[in-house]
Amino acid sequence: MYTWQDITEPGTIDDLLADAHAAGHPDMNARLIHSWIAKGLLDQPRLRTRHRGSDKAEHSINQRRLLLLLLDKRDQVSHLSALAQLPLAVWLWWDDYVPTRQAQRAWATWVGRGRRSKDVARAGAVGLLEQIGHPLAPPTARTRFVRIVTDLGSGSPLTVRGRAELLDAVRDVMEPESVFATSGLVRALGPAQAPMTAETAAGCTEAISIALRHTLAGKVNGPLLDKVRAMHRTSMSEYLGQRHELASFAGELAAHFRELTLQEHFDQVGRHLLLTLGLELTHHRADR
Repeated sequence: MYTWQDITEPGTIDDLLADAHAAGHPDMNARLIHSWIAKGLLDQPRLRTRHRGSDKAEHSINQRRLLLLLLDKRDQVSHLSALAQLPLAVWLWWDDYVPTRQAQRAWATWVGRGRRSKDVARAGAVGLLEQIGHPLAPPTARTRFVRIVTDLGSGSPLTVRGRAELLDAVRDVMEPESVFATSGLVRALGPAQAPMTAETAAGCTEAISIALRHTLAGKVNGPLLDKVRAMHRTSMSEYLGQRHELASFAGELAAHFRELTLQEHFDQVGRHLLLTLGLELTHHRADR
């Protein structure tokens, strides 16, 4: 079986097609290669070489290998945009494999537009609800929460009234009246070192919506992405150093501090970058 380990040198688009066909993907053609380059799944070829009397651009060894990884993962995603998380994850965690110029295109592809960007926002809303929702929160509160958070992904900046409505929706799922109305208690999830309160959850939600709007407006450039990558690497390093301690004090959120599989890291990279980008943009606004 032909694998990425068989690739030991750069190659032209003809070599990429030969790689794909040898690995059992006969449907791959030049048009798809160019489409994947435009979407950031692959990078533009950079090197030039004499090839049969004419100049042909070459793809690096890593890009040839990336193509095979993408083809292996292609059948596991429901939408091609979701496949953009693969080059994003490689760019995020390893240097010199995926350049930022490619990551910028892959980021725009992952977020998408129209229905796709709304699906991204909704997935984030459902994920947050799973994390913070109280078991006794009524279905109507859950539905309202998902709707409001999803709409924030492509809507206008939050007004004062909008922030109040968001916080109210968060409290309805975190602190249902049937449990908290008469107790006077405030629910805080997770470890005492990093508690998740309704205000914290609302702040994260707003940060994600800001990141989505910034992306849809075409304002996420290379330097900003590089800054977000550096921030994520630092915060992840700090988190991994404290993960076991945090899990021991996390109570009902202990499962959220377990060690993730490599597949789970890939599946969550878009959401992690979205939150980090949003927090950076929120912090930048606060400093102005």
